[in-house]
Amino acid sequence: MRQVTPLTDGWILHHPEGTGQALPASVPGCVHTDLLAAGLIPDPFLGRDETEVAWVGRRTWTYERDLPAGGSAHERTDLVFDGLDTVAEILLDGRPLGRVRNMHRSYRFDVTGLSGRLTVRFASAYDEAEAVRGAVGDRPGAYPEPYQYVRKMACSFGWDWGPTLVTAGIWRPVRLEHWSTARIARVRPLVTVADGAGVVELAVDVERTEGGAPLDVEASVGGVRARARFEGTAGTVRLRVPDVRLWWPRGYGEQPLYEVELTLFDGEGAVDSWRRRTGFRTVELDTSPDAHGTGFTLVVNGERLFARGVNWIPDDAFPSRITRDRYRRRLEQAAAAGVDLVRVWGGGIYESEDFYDACDELGLLVWQDFPFACAAYPEEQPLRGEVEAEARENVVRLMPHPSLVLWNGNNENQWGFRDWGWEPALAGDSWGEGYYLGLLPRVVAESDPTRPYTAGSPWSGSWLRHPNDPAHGTHHSWEVWNRRDYADYRLDVPRFVAEFGWQAPPAYATLRRALPGEELAADSPGVLHHQKAADGNGKLERGLARHFAVPEGDFDRWHYLTQLNQVRAVAAGIEHWRSHWPVCAGSVVWQLNDCWPVTSWSAIDGDGREKPLYHELRRLYADRLLTVRTDGDGDGDASAGRGGGRRLVVAAVNQAAEEWRTVLRLRRTAVDGRVLAEAEPRCAADARTVALVEVPAELVPVGPEEFLVADAQDPAGGEPLRALHFPAADRAIPYPRPEFEVALAPEGVTVTARTLVRDLLLQADRLDPEASADRGPVTLLPGERVTIGVRGWQTPDPKAARAALYCVEPAG
Repeated sequence: MRQVTPLTDGWILHHPEGTGQALPASVPGCVHTDLLAAGLIPDPFLGRDETEVAWVGRRTWTYERDLPAGGSAHERTDLVFDGLDTVAEILLDGRPLGRVRNMHRSYRFDVTGLSGRLTVRFASAYDEAEAVRGAVGDRPGAYPEPYQYVRKMACSFGWDWGPTLVTAGIWRPVRLEHWSTARIARVRPLVTVADGAGVVELAVDVERTEGGAPLDVEASVGGVRARARFEGTAGTVRLRVPDVRLWWPRGYGEQPLYEVELTLFDGEGAVDSWRRRTGFRTVELDTSPDAHGTGFTLVVNGERLFARGVNWIPDDAFPSRITRDRYRRRLEQAAAAGVDLVRVWGGGIYESEDFYDACDELGLLVWQDFPFACAAYPEEQPLRGEVEAEARENVVRLMPHPSLVLWNGNNENQWGFRDWGWEPALAGDSWGEGYYLGLLPRVVAESDPTRPYTAGSPWSGSWLRHPNDPAHGTHHSWEVWNRRDYADYRLDVPRFVAEFGWQAPPAYATLRRALPGEELAADSPGVLHHQKAADGNGKLERGLARHFAVPEGDFDRWHYLTQLNQVRAVAAGIEHWRSHWPVCAGSVVWQLNDCWPVTSWSAIDGDGREKPLYHELRRLYADRLLTVRTDGDGDGDASAGRGGGRRLVVAAVNQAAEEWRTVLRLRRTAVDGRVLAEAEPRCAADARTVALVEVPAELVPVGPEEFLVADAQDPAGGEPLRALHFPAADRAIPYPRPEFEVALAPEGVTVTARTLVRDLLLQADRLDPEASADRGPVTLLPGERVTIGVRGWQTPDPKAARAALYCVEPAG
């Protein structure tokens, strides 16, 4: 059988020319993390030290260790790198084994009978990118760094939420593989369901040392075995598993996983084996035209889904630091927030098996971008061959995972070509269209025909329409954040919102750790350095000013209100779009996570702390959601006056498998707490549907002193569901001075309201950096009470709890 010798220990890293210093190197790892461990560079995540380490990405770096002899027990020994970042020459005792230039591929070198000093010499990714640009010509992009000229994680060159830390290193495992006669080189598992049975077709490629004697393969899954004979280097074995249990996304059923085992025999015994887990399910993408345009609806096991999604970026600027436990923790956070789809964004990486394994187990659907984002990508060599090689490798690598349901060609590049001035600047030069509409769909069709492919996001499906047309296919809604009020999310009903979001700073404790010694202010040097979006703070302030008086010189108030505005903005979009299912079939929030401490669109910050948005997602993505919307003419934001041309409607969104029958309690309420009118209409929403109940005219609030409260019981139990509708911006509402009582409760804090208390938020990390709360903002009516659970608070104190509570206050 094949034997594996990990090459993890014994590596050294040679410091750049002139120092003569050699450092211990961690493999997997990268140059930055080794320099950090040696104390030779400051932590680029702290203060403005990112700029102090910019030189690292522009140097040549060399890793070395001794390569042991393979011994005589096997005919062949291969040196295998699962990932090299990015441009490297591999040498043994000074003799070249090969050159590589792609972070997204693995590499294998025959070192049979060889030993000696193994050297991996990394060139600067900048040098490679500039050389390729010189050969193929300049191409436009959203950012000035040359990320489109090298097959490397694009966001390591910086993004509007990420630092510029251009890495190099052996970022995935490396090993020696010893084998004889033959080895399994590739297994392409086609997993389908037919007539209630699971079908697994394993297309197997083998590599031989010599000769062509017949080889046998035996496969097993779900108690079924099959055997086939190979005469050459490729063959297929097929299994049919009766009465298979289907794999479902979370919220729709269970996630049974089956072990698939494949063994290669040479007649005398087993010589190699391959094992993976898989799940049985069907997936389709319905892009049928209809009265509203062109749909974009995922269908799993025949069930049409509203996708409750988040965008995923690399969870660390240094991906080699992301452990299996960290992947699991982050994805568990996503699942706990009601998420059922994670989009792996195209400026990052094809994630490790640990990521997809966790998604398989948690029932999280994966939308996988190919790594192209926000730039015109040359299609000439050497890039074209690298793109095809990486695509073929990673499509096959990820095929066993039932969570993977969609391949996407790129992020925003068709949109950029049409709207961002690329087309005239290119003057006919290649820009990636041949990848997205030619090469990549061909690779997917040939290798993985069980999954749908879409050419890009956003993409309307045809150049006959604008790429970002909300009525057709996927839509990215960024005009709202960039230029408009979040209420404008309610003006459209896109078919599928694949990106939208609103910024907010990270948790207070995260900022304090990242900016040690700095007096925090919205415009302090460190806060601005950890804000990478163009005019990001300006957009935060303008978005805030539409609803609140912008606090001057009060960082704590600014911090609370900008986090609250993020909650309000995302809620405005998701509530509206979910209420329009099935016309709208998904929302994918930008973004779930961060790769360092930064002001961004994330729900979980760079230290792993859950922002208020995270807790709001738990409400917005629950199976049952209550919301209030305005139907009819007008701008969709302000409610109609009694007798006006628009209708105020309560939408009961039911994504559960059971019908939802409830009595709505509707109250037109004054801000001083008086109930002005009320009614209790019945509401019935069938499974996976939305029920609409018009608000009686006498309950429609008029003017800034009134608002609507809609309550309903969730048959699944727990707290009642509530929707609020205020017809005016907060700055115009004559709120009373908030009054509430605070008391300690077992493992938490209880707050009792004496007045209307709007959007009460406990910032638990102000109590203790390790503390966290179990909920985000909550609005209390007079006399109502809430208990906020707190974990990690070592010294509970009611005065400290009151100081960490924030809520909306009267303007002025």
